[in-house]
Formats: sequence, structure tokens, C-alpha cells
Amino acid sequence: MKHFTPSHALNRLPEQFFAKLVSKLNTYQENGHDAINLGQGNPDQPTPEHIVQALKDAADNPVYHKYPPFRGFEFLKEAVATYYKREYGVEVDPTTEVAILPGSKTGLVELSQCFLNPDDIALMPDPGYPDYWSGVAMTDAIMEPMPLLQENDFLPDYDAIDQATWEKAKLMFLNYPNNPTGAVADQSFFEQTIEHADKHDVCVVHDFAYGAIGFDGKKPMSFLEVPGAKDVGVEVYTMSKTYNMAGWRIAFAVGNPSVIEALETVQDHYFCSLFGAEQEAAATALLDSQQCVEDLRQTYETRRNLLVGGLNDLGFNVQPCHGSFFVWLKVPEGFTSEAFADDLLEKVGLFVAPGVGFGAHGEGYVRIGLNNPEQTLHDALKRFAKYSKSS
Repeated sequence: MKHFTPSHALNRLPEQFFAKLVSKLNTYQENGHDAINLGQGNPDQPTPEHIVQALKDAADNPVYHKYPPFRGFEFLKEAVATYYKREYGVEVDPTTEVAILPGSKTGLVELSQCFLNPDDIALMPDPGYPDYWSGVAMTDAIMEPMPLLQENDFLPDYDAIDQATWEKAKLMFLNYPNNPTGAVADQSFFEQTIEHADKHDVCVVHDFAYGAIGFDGKKPMSFLEVPGAKDVGVEVYTMSKTYNMAGWRIAFAVGNPSVIEALETVQDHYFCSLFGAEQEAAATALLDSQQCVEDLRQTYETRRNLLVGGLNDLGFNVQPCHGSFFVWLKVPEGFTSEAFADDLLEKVGLFVAPGVGFGAHGEGYVRIGLNNPEQTLHDALKRFAKYSKSS
């Protein structure tokens, strides 16, 4: 059988971290072992029924059986604008400031392809979502890590970035509430971001995937709420986390018109938008009652309190996350993050994500997801207790 050599761009791609994680868990389970999966960020609740029903009803509409408009239906872009005005007080032009995406992961990769050339620099949160790396690798650009350290509330220190790096930087990726640390950002931080981005002509990409999931009575802030944000970048919002629509693969980017135009241009060549009935269901989600979102947020907060409280009672060093559905746990002394994750799996069947998979500055931590029912989290705590006694 002839073997065809992949392109240089494909060969530059990093190993897909989550695919590697899933493979390790599958092997463990195929060998007859029982495991509790705390390592992934896959929402465990179903999509709210009224959204599913909207899809079912819209699927009968013959208009949606044809190709959709290349750049998506205007009604969905208008729904996005209404959502941003209602939730964040942000005025959005649906015609020029909204791009419909087939999942936020796709858009995040496309943005690198839109704006990076070989040897340009992309400023990258470290630790951060590994799929940011993929688009940068395909463009043959350079990733410059921005360390997210506990002593700085897991926010990047812009003053630590040297002038030469700023001069070559073209993109900056941010993500608050943050995956994997659970940190949140405030207005002061975003003001600093806008100031530096404006000064150095850097396009900011704020991944707002966990925008609806904030705790302790504090709603996470949209980057676009801060004056000047649309001048320097965009925000990427997915339906996956807010509405338990991970399998639907639908998201949108909002913000700077030139960035939106570039995204839509590249997607003109990749896709023909999304099934119209799905777009109608997404508009329903954005425009109808948001009680399902509040119920979900409360569910995650209850789970967070249960897990963090239980881990601290057992002597683990863990701070409560302020947003997202992840707990960022320091590993015990003497372990690397991978060694600790492997030890948990082998000894008590607990599957967690090693922090180093999110970047060099993730070393020393593991990420635990809150995507399991309370009873499963109780069972997980029993396994943590068993592990503590055996260590």
C-alpha cells in the first residue's frame, strides 16, 4: 500500500491532548477496571427540552432542506446581538460584528489562519486550552507563553513580556472564566489588555466558553463590556457550555468587524454554514427564558462546593474555582502532574487531566471536571480518601 506524506503544516500539529487522554482511559476500562472520569470537560446534562423541540419543529421547514446562506441566517445573528445587549449591555451590529461558527474550537483555529504568518508571534496563556496551539502550528507561527501563576490570580503579567515580543505579536488568546484554572478576570485586567493590544497592534481573541458559569453571586464579565474592546479584538462564545449543546457544534464570534470579515471569508471556503433548523434552535436558546442557564449554574456551584470542601477535608490543597466547571488541584509533593494522574488511576480508578497537558506552567496541578452527578462526586471523594490512606 502506497504511503502518502502529509504536508509540513499537518506534521507541525501537536499531539491532540484530549484524544490521548481518552485513549488512556479507554485502555484502562477495556482491561476490566472501573474508573470515574473526572478528566474531561464534556457537559453531562441534556440540552433543555424547549431547545430540542425547536430543532424538531424547524426540521420540518423545507427552507432548511436547502443550502443555508454561506454566512448563516440573519435571524441568528440578530439573536446574538439581542443576547449581548440583554446580558452584557453591549451593542452589536448583527450584520458586521457577528460570525456564526461550527463550534468554537473551529473558530479558534481559523483565527490563527486568518492573521498569522510564519514567524509571527501568538501570545498564549500557559496553562491554556491546547487547541489554541493547533492553528498557530498550522501557520508556522511562534507561540509565546504567558504564564498564568497562582500568585497573580492566574492572569498574565503584561509587564513581563519584552518589547521585542510585543513587536512581533499579532494575536493574543485569553480565556476567562479560565480552562483549566477556574480563574476569572475583572474590568481592570481587561482595560490593561486593551491598552497593550492597542499600543502594539495585537488582535485579542477572548474565548468566553464558560461565560455563563460564575459562582458566589458574581457574573463573569464579557471582554466586550469594556470600552475599546471591539477596537482590538473579538470574543468567541459557544452554545456548548451555557445550554448543554456540546454535540450540536454551534458557536459565534462577536466584535471587531475586520476580524469578523476575515473569519467569514475563510469559512466561505470551508463550510456552507450550519443546518438551518439548528440555527433556529440556537436562536430559541438565546432569546427564550434563561432559567435553564441559572439552574445549570447552580448545579455546578453545588458540585464545586461538594468536591472542593471534600478534598480540603481530606488534606488536599485546592482553592474553589470562581468560574468554569473545573477544579485546579495542586498535586502532592514529590509528584509530577502526570505521575499523580497515573497513580490515581492505577490505585483507585480516578481519571483526572494532568496539568502539564495544558502547558509547561500547568505542571504541579491536575484538572478535575465537575461534569458528574453529585452521587458520582461523593463516590470520587471516597476514592480520594482511600488514596490518601494508602499514600
